Amino acid sequence: MKKIVVILSFILLQVAGANSQPKQLTNFVQILDALKSGYRVNAVIHYKDCMLVSEGDTLKAPDAIGGMDVMPYEYFAAGVIGKNIAFISSSETVMIYLKGFGGYLYNYVKLRIYEDNKVEITARYLTIDKQEVKMDETFYGEINDGSNGKAVYFYAD
Repeated sequence: MKKIVVILSFILLQVAGANSQPKQLTNFVQILDALKSGYRVNAVIHYKDCMLVSEGDTLKAPDAIGGMDVMPYEYFAAGVIGKNIAFISSSETVMIYLKGFGGYLYNYVKLRIYEDNKVEITARYLTIDKQEVKMDETFYGEINDGSNGKAVYFYAD
Protein backbone atom coordinates (compact mmCIF):
# COMPACT_ATOMS: atom_id res chain seq x y z
CA MET A 1 0.00 0.00 0.00
CA LYS A 2 2.85 2.38 0.83
CA LYS A 3 4.35 1.76 -2.62
CA ILE A 4 1.10 2.74 -4.33
CA VAL A 5 0.85 5.98 -2.31
CA VAL A 6 4.48 6.84 -3.12
CA ILE A 7 4.02 6.09 -6.82
CA LEU A 8 0.77 8.10 -7.02
CA SER A 9 2.40 11.02 -5.20
CA PHE A 10 5.32 10.93 -7.63
CA ILE A 11 2.98 10.88 -10.63
CA LEU A 12 0.93 13.80 -9.26
CA LEU A 13 4.09 15.85 -8.72
CA GLN A 14 5.23 15.13 -12.27
CA VAL A 15 1.86 16.16 -13.73
CA ALA A 16 1.81 19.35 -11.66
CA GLY A 17 5.35 20.21 -12.76
CA ALA A 18 4.55 19.59 -16.42
CA ASN A 19 1.65 22.06 -16.27
CA SER A 20 3.63 24.85 -14.62
CA GLN A 21 5.02 26.37 -17.81
CA PRO A 22 5.04 30.17 -17.79
CA LYS A 23 2.11 31.78 -19.58
CA GLN A 24 2.77 34.70 -21.90
CA LEU A 25 0.83 37.82 -20.94
CA THR A 26 -0.07 39.76 -24.05
CA ASN A 27 -1.44 43.08 -22.81
CA PHE A 28 -1.53 45.53 -19.91
CA VAL A 29 -4.79 44.16 -18.45
CA GLN A 30 -3.41 40.60 -18.29
CA ILE A 31 -0.21 41.83 -16.61
CA LEU A 32 -2.12 43.86 -14.01
CA ASP A 33 -4.57 41.02 -13.34
CA ALA A 34 -1.69 38.55 -12.87
CA LEU A 35 0.09 40.88 -10.44
CA LYS A 36 -3.09 41.60 -8.47
CA SER A 37 -3.73 37.84 -8.25
CA GLY A 38 -0.31 37.20 -6.75
CA TYR A 39 1.35 35.54 -9.75
CA ARG A 40 5.06 35.96 -10.32
CA VAL A 41 5.48 38.11 -13.44
CA ASN A 42 8.73 38.64 -15.27
CA ALA A 43 9.76 40.72 -18.25
CA VAL A 44 12.10 39.74 -21.07
CA ILE A 45 13.32 42.71 -23.11
CA HIS A 46 14.76 42.43 -26.60
CA TYR A 47 16.59 45.75 -26.61
CA LYS A 48 17.48 45.72 -30.33
CA ASP A 49 13.75 45.94 -31.12
CA CYS A 50 13.29 49.04 -28.93
CA MET A 51 13.95 52.69 -29.65
CA LEU A 52 16.95 53.90 -27.61
CA VAL A 53 17.32 57.48 -26.40
CA SER A 54 20.52 58.55 -24.65
CA GLU A 55 21.47 62.13 -23.82
CA GLY A 56 18.65 63.37 -26.07
CA ASP A 57 19.81 61.42 -29.13
CA THR A 58 17.99 58.51 -30.75
CA LEU A 59 20.49 55.70 -31.26
CA LYS A 60 20.59 52.15 -32.58
CA ALA A 61 19.79 49.87 -29.65
CA PRO A 62 22.26 47.10 -28.81
CA ASP A 63 21.59 43.49 -29.74
CA ALA A 64 21.04 42.48 -26.13
CA ILE A 65 18.35 40.73 -24.12
CA GLY A 66 17.60 41.40 -20.48
CA GLY A 67 15.08 40.23 -17.97
CA MET A 68 13.72 41.10 -14.57
CA ASP A 69 10.97 40.18 -12.17
CA VAL A 70 8.15 42.71 -11.95
CA MET A 71 8.40 42.80 -8.18
CA PRO A 72 8.03 44.97 -6.27
CA TYR A 73 5.56 46.94 -8.33
CA GLU A 74 3.10 49.79 -8.02
CA TYR A 75 -0.02 50.46 -10.07
CA PHE A 76 -1.16 54.04 -10.70
CA ALA A 77 -4.59 54.75 -12.19
CA ALA A 78 -4.83 57.47 -14.85
CA GLY A 79 -4.48 60.93 -13.31
CA VAL A 80 -3.13 59.79 -9.94
CA ILE A 81 0.35 61.30 -10.28
CA GLY A 82 -0.08 63.63 -13.20
CA LYS A 83 -0.08 61.04 -15.96
CA ASN A 84 -3.26 60.82 -18.02
CA ILE A 85 -2.71 57.12 -18.53
CA ALA A 86 -2.62 54.23 -16.06
CA PHE A 87 0.68 52.43 -15.60
CA ILE A 88 2.57 49.83 -13.60
CA SER A 89 6.02 50.73 -12.32
CA SER A 90 8.74 48.34 -11.15
CA SER A 91 12.47 48.71 -10.62
CA GLU A 92 15.47 46.67 -9.63
CA THR A 93 19.05 47.50 -8.70
CA VAL A 94 21.85 44.93 -8.79
CA MET A 95 25.60 45.21 -8.38
CA ILE A 96 27.64 44.37 -11.48
CA TYR A 97 31.28 44.51 -12.50
CA LEU A 98 32.27 46.29 -15.72
CA LYS A 99 35.97 46.92 -16.15
CA GLY A 100 35.38 49.52 -18.88
CA PHE A 101 33.17 51.58 -16.55
CA GLY A 102 35.57 51.52 -13.60
CA GLY A 103 34.74 48.27 -11.84
CA TYR A 104 31.78 47.65 -9.58
CA LEU A 105 28.59 49.57 -10.33
CA TYR A 106 24.92 49.53 -9.51
CA ASN A 107 22.79 48.54 -12.51
CA TYR A 108 19.40 50.22 -12.04
CA VAL A 109 16.51 49.24 -14.32
CA LYS A 110 13.00 50.69 -14.15
CA LEU A 111 9.98 49.53 -16.14
CA ARG A 112 6.87 51.55 -16.79
CA ILE A 113 4.16 49.49 -18.41
CA TYR A 114 1.38 51.69 -19.78
CA GLU A 115 -2.26 50.78 -20.36
CA ASP A 116 -1.81 51.41 -24.11
CA ASN A 117 0.69 48.47 -24.08
CA LYS A 118 3.73 50.72 -24.46
CA VAL A 119 6.73 50.09 -22.21
CA GLU A 120 9.45 52.50 -21.10
CA ILE A 121 12.68 51.00 -19.78
CA THR A 122 15.20 53.19 -17.96
CA ALA A 123 18.70 51.75 -17.53
CA ARG A 124 21.42 53.45 -15.49
CA TYR A 125 24.86 52.52 -14.23
CA LEU A 126 25.68 54.27 -10.95
CA THR A 127 28.91 54.32 -8.96
CA ILE A 128 28.74 52.41 -5.70
CA ASP A 129 30.05 55.17 -3.46
CA LYS A 130 28.46 58.39 -4.77
CA GLN A 131 25.68 57.08 -7.04
CA GLU A 132 27.27 59.10 -9.85
CA VAL A 133 25.59 58.29 -13.18
CA LYS A 134 28.00 56.57 -15.59
CA MET A 135 25.37 55.57 -18.17
CA ASP A 136 21.75 56.69 -18.61
CA GLU A 137 19.60 55.21 -21.37
CA THR A 138 15.87 55.02 -22.00
CA PHE A 139 14.35 52.39 -24.24
CA TYR A 140 10.85 52.55 -25.68
CA GLY A 141 9.06 49.38 -26.74
CA GLU A 142 5.71 47.64 -26.68
CA ILE A 143 4.24 44.49 -25.19
CA ASN A 144 4.64 41.47 -27.43
CA ASP A 145 1.19 39.92 -27.97
CA GLY A 146 2.52 36.69 -29.45
CA SER A 147 2.18 37.81 -33.07
CA ASN A 148 3.13 41.50 -33.35
CA GLY A 149 6.93 41.11 -33.12
CA LYS A 150 7.22 43.76 -30.40
CA ALA A 151 10.20 43.90 -28.03
CA VAL A 152 8.92 43.31 -24.49
CA TYR A 153 7.60 39.91 -23.40
CA PHE A 154 5.84 39.29 -20.10
CA TYR A 155 5.28 35.90 -18.48
CA ALA A 156 3.41 34.72 -15.39
CA ASP A 157 3.97 31.57 -13.41
